[in-house]
Amino acid sequence: MSLDDIVYLVCLLTCIAFGKYYREIKDDSQRKVIGTALGLLIIFIVSGIHIFHTLVSFAVSAVIITQMHPSKSHLVSFAFMFGYLAFFRTTIYFGIPYPPGHTNMIQMLLTLKLVGLAFEKNTAYNKIKERERALADPGKKDEAAAIEITDYDTELQSIDITEIFHYSFNYIGILTGPYYRYRTYRDYFETPFRIYAKSTEETLRKLQQIGLYIALYLVASYLWPLNYAMSTEFYEERSFFYRLMYVWPTFFIFRMRIYSGLILGETVCTNAGFGAYPTDADIASGEGPKKSYLHLKRNPEKLTYDFTTIKNADVYGVETCWTFREAMRYWNICVQYWLAINIYKRFPSKKYRTLVLLLISSFWHGIYSGYYMCIMGAAVYTPIEDIFNKAVRKDATGLQRRIIDVLFWISKFFSFAYLGIAFLLMTLDKIWFYYNSVYHFGYLYWVVLLVVGMTITNLRRGKNRERRKHEGGESSTLSKGSAIKTE
Repeated sequence: MSLDDIVYLVCLLTCIAFGKYYREIKDDSQRKVIGTALGLLIIFIVSGIHIFHTLVSFAVSAVIITQMHPSKSHLVSFAFMFGYLAFFRTTIYFGIPYPPGHTNMIQMLLTLKLVGLAFEKNTAYNKIKERERALADPGKKDEAAAIEITDYDTELQSIDITEIFHYSFNYIGILTGPYYRYRTYRDYFETPFRIYAKSTEETLRKLQQIGLYIALYLVASYLWPLNYAMSTEFYEERSFFYRLMYVWPTFFIFRMRIYSGLILGETVCTNAGFGAYPTDADIASGEGPKKSYLHLKRNPEKLTYDFTTIKNADVYGVETCWTFREAMRYWNICVQYWLAINIYKRFPSKKYRTLVLLLISSFWHGIYSGYYMCIMGAAVYTPIEDIFNKAVRKDATGLQRRIIDVLFWISKFFSFAYLGIAFLLMTLDKIWFYYNSVYHFGYLYWVVLLVVGMTITNLRRGKNRERRKHEGGESSTLSKGSAIKTE
């Protein structure tokens, strides 16, 4: 580990340990200031002078959110923050040294928070205006009543820079995430749920998981180091099959590292009681409660709580689900919520919104070719998987279905691993070098799958047409026979 990594890890462990003290601070204003001060201190320790990136981008975006009309501030905030993210990653071309690697993650999460807040404000504004228009029309009274405007929607329209500052720089989630909405942050200071949630027990449970993932990561990294895939020996002395199968252990190592990082981020939240909501509120990762929940503050000691709001990884779901499409939903869940609610559902063209979502996700991760080849590759494989799912898996039952599920699982993880090595190698020359060594087998495999899947689909369509034609002929004959008997 480098010195930067050691400093980063110490800061992260400090954030976890500090949570027990933090959740017990009774004065909400004091707790808010202390959390922000610690967050800024951590950014400075990790980033040094490069903290100016976070401060400048915050200041501009906060002015946009508070001073610009909410009908367009979300688009301007998006353009500015993602534009600044591009500048942040290319500062060397402007005569500014590159920021430390860990500062990149801080900037990425700040981008999601500020842009997400601008979109939240716009959504609330649109609801308020829609209700006002409905109330102004005597014939739309029932429609107006169906539009629920909460205190939170109204509060967002007058949010000030100070509150945005605290939301942006609170130490919870500042290093590794997860992404959380402003509403989740606000509720932490306005509800008593943190006091009654089983924070310590949940944190210890997650730390046990992390210990297992780190141990597996270290062992697998020792046995199958990624650098070996770039060595002369790997290409000259290892067989094609060995080189191809090397994507499996490298992707396993990648998963263990990501699981460890995501769940460490969750433990910062759980030990502080952050993101705890009553289970009766129908909680979703990233979003938080989907049902009314503020009335539950009256008897908080009688409720059961969970931390689903800040759940960023469903390890069991990723490892055991059968399809690639399912696995994507269990991975980095809070960020996927942000992408779904702000990009996918808002993009005007249904035809291109998945492509745009993946493109923005790739850009958010970085500027290296490997990120685009990996994430955009999902747009290539998932339609092929969908074809097979509809053609051979959907109607299968019993033993046949179990065998097909296993084949889907193998194909899912091979495709993940094949794309994942591009994410890890990052640069185009290294990726192309590896893919050349395995004769681009993954892409050829997908082409074969596509051809076979389309062939099966066309054959089934042909059989269905013949069956309908035959059934139509029989119906016609029966109708004629009935007519003759009637005559």
